[in-house]
Amino acid sequence: MSNENPIVEILDVHKSYGPTPILRGVSLRVQAGEVIVIAGRSGGGKSTLLRCIDQLETIDSGEITVCGEAMAGSTIHLAPGQMARLRQNLGMVFQQFNLFPHLSVLDNIIAAPTKVLGIPRALATAEARVLLARVGLPEKENAFPKQLSGGQQQRVAIARALAMQPKVMLFDEPTSALDPEMIREVLDVMMDLSRRGMTMIVVSHEMSFARAAADRIILMHRGQIVDDLPPEQFFTAPSSEHTRQFLAKRLG
Repeated sequence: MSNENPIVEILDVHKSYGPTPILRGVSLRVQAGEVIVIAGRSGGGKSTLLRCIDQLETIDSGEITVCGEAMAGSTIHLAPGQMARLRQNLGMVFQQFNLFPHLSVLDNIIAAPTKVLGIPRALATAEARVLLARVGLPEKENAFPKQLSGGQQQRVAIARALAMQPKVMLFDEPTSALDPEMIREVLDVMMDLSRRGMTMIVVSHEMSFARAAADRIILMHRGQIVDDLPPEQFFTAPSSEHTRQFLAKRLG
């Protein structure tokens, strides 16, 4: 692995809900431009790890650094303004699309850039139209979320996250709420992002996407990383019995 400073670094992170440990000493380094796919059984800590990176959850111990700046740790105490600035480096796409139902597609995308970044509406609108074209929905700018399919809503959610010009995109099972025919259209957008060099950390069970797009595939089990391998080795010679069992169930 490269010795360059990572764009995301997670060091010995622990997280519990009450007496139940969810993350148990997770450490991970992600270089700029890497695509990391995190897989594993439900309850293994995958989504919690993403939420801790994005500061939607607080960690109990350890440290999380993004773009060279510490965001979370026992000695890290950031003012709200500092945290908001650091979180702008991260874009998050959830299982559910979380679009504002009362806003058009265009207004969903420009809301944060205009209000948070202070980008003039005309400039934000122009960029939003570029992003809508990139996700294959240029004709939907005046539609409302209820008029869109699930796959279209998720693509708008990706465009909305990209509108904040993040350095790292986090995807939390972005296709799990979609019908099978809609999954491909979302994965195609994510493949395009990977080809453009976007750093991505993706929680997903879509092994075809992982094989095609990932630089590394991580298997989490009971709050720990048990495998961290390039795709070819992950699928053909995993080092963990948990990974072998996971692949046997996913791939038959």
